[in-house]
Amino acid sequence: MHFSITDILVFAGYIIVMIGFGIWISGRKDTDDNVKDYFLAGKALPWWAVGGSLIASNISAEQFIGMSGSGYVVGIAIASYELMAAATLVLIAKFFLPVFIRHNIYTMPQFLEQRYDSRVKSGLAVFWVLLFVFVNITSVLYLGGLAIETILGVKLIYGVLGLAIYSASFSIFGGLKAVVWTDVVQVVVLMVGGLLTTYLVLDAFSGGAGFWAGLQQLYHTVPEKFDLILDKSNPEYINLPGIGVLVGGMWIANIYYWGNNQYIIQRALAAKSIAEAQVGLAFAGIMKIILPLIVVVPGVVAYALHADIAKPDQAYPWLLGNYVTTGFKGLAMAALIAAIGSSISSMVNSTATIFTLDIYKQHLHRTAGDRHLVLVGKLVAALALLVGVGVAPLLGSLDQVFQYIQEYTGFISPGVVAVFLFGLFWRRATANAALAVVLLSIPLSAALKFWQPAMPFLDRMGVVFLLLSGVLVVYSLMDKKAPNNWQPPEPGLFKTGMVFNLLSLLIVGLLSAIYLLFW
Repeated sequence: MHFSITDILVFAGYIIVMIGFGIWISGRKDTDDNVKDYFLAGKALPWWAVGGSLIASNISAEQFIGMSGSGYVVGIAIASYELMAAATLVLIAKFFLPVFIRHNIYTMPQFLEQRYDSRVKSGLAVFWVLLFVFVNITSVLYLGGLAIETILGVKLIYGVLGLAIYSASFSIFGGLKAVVWTDVVQVVVLMVGGLLTTYLVLDAFSGGAGFWAGLQQLYHTVPEKFDLILDKSNPEYINLPGIGVLVGGMWIANIYYWGNNQYIIQRALAAKSIAEAQVGLAFAGIMKIILPLIVVVPGVVAYALHADIAKPDQAYPWLLGNYVTTGFKGLAMAALIAAIGSSISSMVNSTATIFTLDIYKQHLHRTAGDRHLVLVGKLVAALALLVGVGVAPLLGSLDQVFQYIQEYTGFISPGVVAVFLFGLFWRRATANAALAVVLLSIPLSAALKFWQPAMPFLDRMGVVFLLLSGVLVVYSLMDKKAPNNWQPPEPGLFKTGMVFNLLSLLIVGLLSAIYLLFW
């Protein structure tokens, strides 16, 4: 793709400014040796920083590249991940967050220790560290490197290295505070740049008639790509199994990701109050409803234009190269790098948080002070990036990386969701039962995949969740070891403010209208 001098200046200027901003924040004294500041940003984030950082951490190459690639293949049905996430954020904000924040936890494993015991905490802490490093960080680095290779002609490994260095500038030394405040800047860039790219692509598709004309023409050109609920005859039904998307495993995937996933929920835990955290999540929910325009529609346009690409994940870079005009390519590329960098930095920070506080301090150095723990966190963050750089190029044989991420994260998410749901709301759940569910989650998911290969993986997640829930209930009732003194939250804890309630109603109304329109 040809970059003009203007494009190069915009793109390079953005990278230099963000690295400088990250280094400046990282150099502030309050991020150096304070565990609360390094891992939870001092628990002082306002709602707009929580919501902005959530979206910046969530939206990455797996959406810009991976979801656009799935949009090319599937159509807007893949947007259900974004749309249902908005509803899930409301659920998490109302029923999960108040409990987590009230118990003053830093990590999800810490909550599991309070609710169950250290065995459950340590088991899931190890799973999460491995998942973050070998699935999340590596896949985002790979997709980012693929985009850079396709757009700029830079070899994939050099693109991966560049992204790792860029992310390291504000994820290793500054901790969560540096990550969040750079996220606030980056979410503006990725939303503005992403929407601008969609506008330019649709305008070009309509022959210069504008955004809405392009969207209408796209709908009439490829109507088969505008079904949110796929029919069984659709070859992609195995990935998005019709009505099962609304009532089945998609809920497990979303509750896990938004409610139990450290690198997402960590922002809400760092809010200055429960009310600020809840409004922040609702604000993120509104942005999630907008995001299909940025990360799905371009893939559909590439399909309608019969894009000359070797694999679906090249759809978005192909559009940037052919339909984003000179002068705007630099901003579009900056938006893409903003999304990738913020997600990698978030994953790296959360990997360091869980390893340092839940594995290292628990099992290797119980008396470690703040300064020592922060140093360990920085070393782990650097190591996680190095491993990601080494493994990322190995993902080149995959067709749709977004679906790969969802499926293999789904090997652990049913068990995690069962342990958290029953742990939060059923006092009788025991530590032994929870540990059994954690240990069974991956083998049971793998066995079902082997015995029922034709079963859509979202349906498989739902089935595994139900089976594991049955195991947890039966084992808990039979367990002679009494549950600990955990008391389920009182109903008054779930009372929410007017702003959150209004935003929640808006989210539900918008989602209802969208699904009725594209059923």
